[in-house]
This record gives sequence, C-alpha cells and structure tokens, in this order.
Amino acid sequence: MRWKRGGGSQDVIDARGAGGGGGGLSGLPVGRAGGGLGVVGILVYLAIQLLGGGVDLGVNSPLSGAGGTATSDPIPASQDPDRDLKDFSVYVFHNTQNTWQRILKADGKPYQHAKLVLYRNGVNTACGSATSAVGPFYCPGDKRVYLDLSFYGDMVDKLGGRGGDFAWAYVIAHEMGHHVQQQLGISDQVDRARQDNPDNANELSVRLELQADCYAGVWAHAVYAAGDLQKGDVDEALDAANSVGDDRLQRRAGGSINPDSFTHGSSEQRKKWFERGRADGNPADCDTFNADEL
Repeated sequence: MRWKRGGGSQDVIDARGAGGGGGGLSGLPVGRAGGGLGVVGILVYLAIQLLGGGVDLGVNSPLSGAGGTATSDPIPASQDPDRDLKDFSVYVFHNTQNTWQRILKADGKPYQHAKLVLYRNGVNTACGSATSAVGPFYCPGDKRVYLDLSFYGDMVDKLGGRGGDFAWAYVIAHEMGHHVQQQLGISDQVDRARQDNPDNANELSVRLELQADCYAGVWAHAVYAAGDLQKGDVDEALDAANSVGDDRLQRRAGGSINPDSFTHGSSEQRKKWFERGRADGNPADCDTFNADEL
C-alpha cells in the first residue's frame, strides 16, 4: 500500500511510554511498511475461552478486570523501534477516518471522529481494562481504537498469518468499521437485541463483526480508487481475515470446531464479507443483519 509518513497526530494518543518496545519494522522499506497484530498468550487465552464455550478476541467487547495501565510519556521518534509501524498505523487510521467522514457526509449523516490509542501491555478504557492478549479492539464508550503494536508480530507468529502492511491495515479498518457502526446506531441496536434475546447473542455478534469486515472492504475499495493499492495487498488482507476466523482459531487452540460458539464468523465468511465491501465500495452492501446466508 502506498502511504506517506507524517500528517500530524490529530486524534492519536501515543500512550506507550518512554523506552521503546519490541518488534519494529527493521529491514522493511518505509514506503511499504510491514505491520503486525501482537497477540501475547492468545492461544492460551483461546483455549480458556473454548473451555468456557466461546471464543472472543475482545474486539468491540466490554473488557473488565484484565488490569494494566498505559504510561503516557511519548517515545521520541529517534528512539522508537516501532516508528515505521506506528507511522503506518497512524496513516491508515487517518485515511480510514477521512474516508468514512466523506461517505457519511455524502449520505447526509453526521460523523464524530474516533481516536486511536497506541499502548503497550495494558490499558484502561471506558469499557474496562485490557491487556495486549485481547488484540486490537474498539471501545464504543470512549470512541477509541486501541492498538498494541506488538500484535503485528503475534498475528504472524501465533495466529499463522503471513503479515504484510495491508494485513495490518485491514485490522485497523475493521476496528474503524465498529466506529462507523457506533455512529450509525447499529451497535446500540445490537446491544438491545442481545439483551432482549440472549440466545441469539452469538449470532448477532457474528453479524456485527462480519459487517465490520465488510466496512473494511469498503475502505479498501477507496484505497484502490485512489490508486494506492499495490500488488499483493488484497491477498494480505484476505490472509489476515482467514487467520482470525473462529473456526481456524478454535482449531489452532486444539479444540473442535463449534459454530454455535462463533462470535466473529468463520474464515470463509470473514473473507467473503470483506470482498463484498471491496467490490463496489458501497456500505449498503454490508447489511449482514438482513442477509439470509452469511
């Protein structure tokens, strides 16, 4: 993906603290920064969730009791081993935000900016506290996307993805998809439906997550229209979607595949809905809630 470093840090909070972190993008060209979704202990976490009857990566979910507090001193660029990944993440976040602001404005709908929080190890949010093990997530309570940059390496090492800059971009665009759902009132409708009919909670969660995947595809279409997609980008995004499918995660955690416990959708479903959004870039194509077949 073609991108530019810079553009300011508007709507970005770097709470990683002084001293730098692990990972980084050493050896990768700045114009095509690689990324990763660090998921420390994710397989152990998934195994625990399987024993409890469900799998949840923490995406768009209320989190509590995980502990951990982010520090607030920014890392100087010259001392930041993750500088390329950070700058790429900030670029994708701003680009996604600008894309959705333009789309919703054209449709006569208001848009309130989300914020991006970069943290390490743990963070406190309006949805509770979380550790890096839950992966990237969006908190509707404070309208913030939370990223621990170490998740990029973990996506490759622990989830079996191949990585790449657009795989990381897909992750950020998915979380921004949850912000769009919050802006449109979809998240609140789903929360009410879950409360009214708890037996359908998992199915509603899957439909919400697949719509966020589709919204990520809508953004990818805009990147293509701007001429910024490069060879292999879409394959990287599809590979990322495949690596976080519930069926694949359950299999990697050593358990049997139980569709009734899915909360995010299968690998094929996640790829399908990303592609649906990418095909025409039309958010109306992302109505997973009225789809007979996912």
